[in-house]
Amino acid sequence: MSEPRAEYGNGFKKAVKHEAKLRMAIAGPSGSGKTYTALRVGTALANGGKVAFLDTEHGSASKYADIFSFDVMELAAPFHPRRFVEAIKAAEQAGYTVLVLDSLSHAWNGAGGLLDIVDQIAKRTKTANTFAAWKDATPIQNSLVEGLLSADLHVIATMRSKQDYVMDSDNQGRTKVRKVGMAPIQRDGFEYEFDVFLDMDIDNNAIVAKTRCPALAGKVFAKPGEGLAGTLAEWLTGEAYSPEEDPRNPDPEPQPEKPKARRAAIQTDRWPDAMAWITERTDHYKNEWHMLTALLQGGFLVVHDDNLKDAIAFLMKRVEEPEQPELMQA
Repeated sequence: MSEPRAEYGNGFKKAVKHEAKLRMAIAGPSGSGKTYTALRVGTALANGGKVAFLDTEHGSASKYADIFSFDVMELAAPFHPRRFVEAIKAAEQAGYTVLVLDSLSHAWNGAGGLLDIVDQIAKRTKTANTFAAWKDATPIQNSLVEGLLSADLHVIATMRSKQDYVMDSDNQGRTKVRKVGMAPIQRDGFEYEFDVFLDMDIDNNAIVAKTRCPALAGKVFAKPGEGLAGTLAEWLTGEAYSPEEDPRNPDPEPQPEKPKARRAAIQTDRWPDAMAWITERTDHYKNEWHMLTALLQGGFLVVHDDNLKDAIAFLMKRVEEPEQPELMQA
């Protein structure tokens, strides 16, 4: 445990390298070996622990189930970033050592991803300019970044790269067309949130484009696997956190009790349309507060895209039931 140093002032103390969890991104064009590499490095890094795999690529990961041992969750559209955060939390709570996210590009430009969310916000505000919509969309992206960085397990994420083709000449002067990857398909600068960023080419070479691990700086790995995992495992070791220092633990100081929620929270852009649909069919609900209070009493703490239909059905069913005293007082 590090001790405060008086010469630095009360707020400073000697820096200590603590044990850490890996955050690694792998980008490359189709066929560059991103999925296989993520599984190979992840399995070696787990060192006997459990590996979880979130698959947005139509079951492609399961083709390697005869080579690697892992548990898979197949995710179909919509690819709202919140669903990736929920998968990270689920893997953490289930005790997995490593989680592979394949691929995070879907959270950006997939159906229901952030770019779709921006378009929906712009349409709702009836403007062709999406600039203002980013004010509401950016916090959603930030929550994805926070979910990645705060998870108490190793996270390896793949991203597709924008593709281009170049013409090369071989040793005999013959022209060959080669597929190359360019920038990863995600928000600009997203790759810098990771400890290590690998840029893979069509020959399965991994170029270390960015790293916080000095031993990896400037390296190129042909078909990376156990050797890379060993270097990373050694780099991630460090002094264990004390309970008071561990950033993953809640503040040990007592906190004032939070007031209990009085209505359901909304985390879907489709709620205004749902509310309008209900209002057109019944005048049972006096206002939005009335609806949200009813939803909370029905067990809907948060209304999001995945449970919106159930929430609407619940509200319409209540129209046929006697009003509750608590709702009349809301």
